[in-house]
Amino acid sequence: MARPDKSAAVAELTDKFRSSNAAVLTEYRGLTVAQLKQLRRSLGENAQYAVVKNTLTKIAANEAGITSLDDQFAGPTAVAFITGDPVESAKGLRDFAKDNPNLIIKGGVLDGKALSADEIKKLADLESREVLLAKLAGAMKGKQSQAAALFQALPSKLVRTVDALRAKQAEQGGAE
Repeated sequence: MARPDKSAAVAELTDKFRSSNAAVLTEYRGLTVAQLKQLRRSLGENAQYAVVKNTLTKIAANEAGITSLDDQFAGPTAVAFITGDPVESAKGLRDFAKDNPNLIIKGGVLDGKALSADEIKKLADLESREVLLAKLAGAMKGKQSQAAALFQALPSKLVRTVDALRAKQAEQGGAE
């Protein structure tokens, strides 16, 4: 029979897996408490970094419908549960891992899809959501102004053609 405290821990972890957009598994062996505190700050306010028990977390992930992480629950494991922009938190993890080689990114999951450590690093190389949306808006605005110029050019070309025909007819009418 499962102990109530373990059942509660599994339920809490299951809720975190279900409510987060992404989860990143890391190995933190060799990091000090001060470094872990610094890591939590570098992840941003949309992420929670929790040191977890492998067996309980594996059960919670399976209950949340995430089975792709099963082989990564080995050694001391901590999970970053990301509820906001995953790019910001991935950048925080990548940058912290550069400065502290004891932090190893094992893998993770983003919107139900498994990610390898390399894919998480590629995610960190992306620009933030706000920058990408601004670039998209700029591109759309540019295309709109091109379309407006094109639509404006057609009637003005028609008017110039009609004027040229009138002028030609006037010349031919006056020459006869």
